[in-house]
Amino acid sequence: MTDQSLPPLDLSQDLVEAARVSKAWPFEEARKLVKRIEKRDHDRPVLFETGYGPSGLPHIGTFGEVARTTMVRTAFRLITEDKIPTRLLCFSDDMDGMRKIPENVPDRAMLEPHLHKPLTSVPNPFGGEYDSFAAHNNAMLRRFLDTFGFNYEFASATEYYKSGKFDAILLKAAEKYQAIMDVMLPTLGAERQATYSPFLPISPTTGRVLYVPMKDVDARNGTITFADEDGTDITLPVTGGNVKLQWKPDFGARWAALDVDFEMFGKDHGPNMAVYDRICQVLGGRPPEHYVYELFLDENGEKISKSKGNGLTIDEWLTYAPTESLSLYMFQKPRTAKKLYFDVIPKAVDEYYTFAQKYPSMPIEQQLGNPAWHIHSGQVPAIDLPVPFSMLLNLVSASNAENKDVLWAFISRYAPGVTPENHPELDALVGYAIRYFDDFVKPTKSFRAPDDVERAALEQLDAQLAALPADADGAVIQDAALDVARAIERYQDHNKKSPDGGPGVSVAWFQALYQVLLGQERGPRFGSFVALYGINETRALIEKALKGELTA
Repeated sequence: MTDQSLPPLDLSQDLVEAARVSKAWPFEEARKLVKRIEKRDHDRPVLFETGYGPSGLPHIGTFGEVARTTMVRTAFRLITEDKIPTRLLCFSDDMDGMRKIPENVPDRAMLEPHLHKPLTSVPNPFGGEYDSFAAHNNAMLRRFLDTFGFNYEFASATEYYKSGKFDAILLKAAEKYQAIMDVMLPTLGAERQATYSPFLPISPTTGRVLYVPMKDVDARNGTITFADEDGTDITLPVTGGNVKLQWKPDFGARWAALDVDFEMFGKDHGPNMAVYDRICQVLGGRPPEHYVYELFLDENGEKISKSKGNGLTIDEWLTYAPTESLSLYMFQKPRTAKKLYFDVIPKAVDEYYTFAQKYPSMPIEQQLGNPAWHIHSGQVPAIDLPVPFSMLLNLVSASNAENKDVLWAFISRYAPGVTPENHPELDALVGYAIRYFDDFVKPTKSFRAPDDVERAALEQLDAQLAALPADADGAVIQDAALDVARAIERYQDHNKKSPDGGPGVSVAWFQALYQVLLGQERGPRFGSFVALYGINETRALIEKALKGELTA
């Protein structure tokens, strides 16, 4: 158990009533749980579970499962006025055999002799204090969950199997062996049916997890008999960590053994859900409420995999953005497949701050649909962010800033009185922006020279900016830029109307400005950017573009 206590909730009656009808997905799931436990003893905790396979370093999808489950748990606490105890168990399947060597470990050759051994018996290729591959990966997961302040209990499959916590369900599985086989065999091909067993013994000679048929299952004595790797018949008790269950029976058995009430999993588990449920029922349990979410994809649209190491890692996201932006990404549309790579970070950062800043002025029912409520378990902090993240990125781009001081000189002029000391959150974003720009924007910047139409437009824009007062705000600057484009046929949008009744301005104008002046395809609102960067600085940038210095 972590030492994190559950965050306090505002349990005012109007908030509770709003929660009971809220359409936000965590509340919809929480209401299913309320119905599930209507007739049972309310002193018994509602158990939320998440599963994790430590075959590789934890990826963001693993974090997302815990974050989303915590959101449902918090919604349940509010709906029930926090009168019913809850637990969140993060369960590591660390007794699984290592079926292949992950691509992203430092010494793959070191692991080859340990293929098919339980992950807790595989040595740690990363070095350091952890005595096994699984122990290292479990620690990485726990470290991250702890930095987020999640309230959870950690469970190791190896510990549960070896300590006897699963002995009762394993003896029940021996008793119900044929019933489990009756569930499993129709789901398998003919070749697999011939050798399948729900029990996977750990070889007493090689230490490997064996996928072998059973020669005998003795329910009365709680033993199984099988041929070991050298052909010798071995009889082992199913208890005490000598045997583990195949992953599908293991799912259902764990639900039955622990009385799990809620578990979410990815769409790749969806086809097996009925199998998990049926095995849980065969073993005398009640299947939990499920929530099936869509998978995360990398930039190529491929499923993120721990063993491949594709997509983003947890630490990578947090190098470039605050934790809340990642939580927002998890909250939004869990049942829609989403690409999870570096390009999504800036948008997630700005969306989070927009939601958090809007939160206080919203009516209660809208607050409960605001992602910020779910990210912060109802305790949404006051946010004052004078400059959005996307603007900081463009400021770094225009100024070629390599340290925070350069950016803060612009920010302080734009927003007098705003300092790193009184706006630490903004100061952190400045650091994130510099890192993100250096690693992802700078290598792809590609300035182009203006054509004749663009040259004339830039000269007019320069003249318009020169006529503005030095302290002109973003709206005034934006109007000046629009005035230039309205007279140029290329940038007229006849589906829009300008204030004087003429055609509006197309996005092509601002796209051209960012391509020529910043070497990027897009940027934030141009007037706001110039107000932050400075009119004189922008005019100097235009001069460089006209002289061909930016493309040199």
